[in-house]
Amino acid sequence: MTDTIYALSSGQPPAGIAVIRISGPEAGGALAALAGKCPPARRATLATLADPQSGTHLDRTMVLWLPGPGTATGEDSAELHLHGGRAVVAAVEATLGRLTGLRRAQPGEFTRRAFINGRIDLAEAEGLADLLSAETELQRRAALAMAEGALSREVERWRGSVLAISARLEAALDFSDEDDVGEGESLLPTGFDTDCAALCQSLEAWLARPRAEPLKEGFRVVLAGPPNAGKSTLFNALVEAEAAITAAEPGTTRDVLSQSVAIDGVPFTFVDTAGLRDEGAGDVERIGIARARAAAERADLILWLGPESAGPESRSLWEVAAQCDLASAAAKSEQAIRLSARTGEGMEELRAALVDHARAALPAPGDAALNRRQHNLLTDVAAALSEARAQHDPLLAAENLRLARRSLDTLIGRTGTEDMLDTLFGRFCIGK
Repeated sequence: MTDTIYALSSGQPPAGIAVIRISGPEAGGALAALAGKCPPARRATLATLADPQSGTHLDRTMVLWLPGPGTATGEDSAELHLHGGRAVVAAVEATLGRLTGLRRAQPGEFTRRAFINGRIDLAEAEGLADLLSAETELQRRAALAMAEGALSREVERWRGSVLAISARLEAALDFSDEDDVGEGESLLPTGFDTDCAALCQSLEAWLARPRAEPLKEGFRVVLAGPPNAGKSTLFNALVEAEAAITAAEPGTTRDVLSQSVAIDGVPFTFVDTAGLRDEGAGDVERIGIARARAAAERADLILWLGPESAGPESRSLWEVAAQCDLASAAAKSEQAIRLSARTGEGMEELRAALVDHARAALPAPGDAALNRRQHNLLTDVAAALSEARAQHDPLLAAENLRLARRSLDTLIGRTGTEDMLDTLFGRFCIGK
C-alpha cells in the first residue's frame, strides 16, 4: 500500500477531544505540514496546527508522531488530539484532504492494514470487531479475550504440534526401507497415533465450549403458546416496554417480534410469536403461525404458555403458567413456573431463573468463544487428524496433516479470500 489514510477515530463531535489518525508513508510529512515540523517520536507534543497553503490557524493541540513498524497498523502513523468541536474537526480534515497522497479511510481500513502488516491475525481482528460492538460485560470480556489472542495462541500451538508430527512422518518416509517392512506393519512413526489423539483432545475441548453466537446475538428465548395465553403481556414485561400489542381478540400477534435486552449483564433476545392454533386462523395469521414454529426451532429456550406437554419438541422448554392471577387459567403441574405479568407475581423469580440458565449456556466470563467460521474450521482440523490416525499409508496420513494445517492457517488468516476479509472489515467503523 502506497497511499496514506486519515479519519476521525474518536466519537462524533462535539466532544472534549477529537482524535484524527493518519497512517501510511506520508503520515510524517502530513504532520510536519500542519505542525511546521515533525515532533520527537512517541512523545506527546504541544503544537499549533495551520493550513500549509493559506497559513490559516486550525488548532493548538497535542500531536503524536509514531514511526513504523512498531505501530497499531505497522506503518508510519500520526495522531492529532484536537479540540472536539465540529468546525475544528471539519477544518483539519479538509486540510488533510488537500495534501498530496492522502485520502479519507474506508471503514475498517486501519485494522485491515494492521492485519495485512502482521500486527494482528484474523481471529484477533474478529475479536476486535466484537469488542467494538459489545454492549454487555460478558460480551466485552469474551471479545477482549479473543482480541488479545487467546484463540490465536492456541492455534499457533496446535499448528506447531501438527508440523512436528508431520516432520516425524516425513522423516520416517525418507529413511524407511519398504523391503524391511513386514506385511500388515505400519510405516507410521512411533507415537503417531498418541500424538494425534492428544491434539484431537485439545481441539475437542475448544469445540465443546459454548458458542459465540448466543453471546453476541443474545440468549434467544421464544414465547410460544395458543392465542390469548399471555405471551405478549409477558413479552412486554420481560423487555420492560410496550413493544407488543395486547388484546383479548385471538390472533392479535401475527408476526414474530424480537427485542434484545440485558438482564443482570446477560444479553437476551426475547421473541414474541403468533398464537399456535390449527383452526380459525386466516391467511395472514397462518403465515404468522408458520413463522412462530420456525422461531421455536431456533430458540435457545422456549417458554411454553399453552396446555402442559403440548408444546413444541425441544431440548430446552419450560412450562409456564402465565396467568396465575386468573381463575379461568388452565391448571399446570407444580413443576411449571407460575407467574402473572399483569400483577408482577413471579416475574423476579423468572428473570433470576433465566439469568442463571443463560449464564450456564453462555461462555464463562473472560473465556474466548468460537464463532461459526472458527468452529467449522476447527471441526475440519479435528476431522483431518482423525482421518490421519485411521490411515496405514503414510502418504495419506501426511495429506490429512496438510489439510489440518491449511484449516488452521485459514482460521488465523494466513490463507483466505478477499470476499471474507471485505465482509469482516466492513463491520468496523471509519477510523478503526
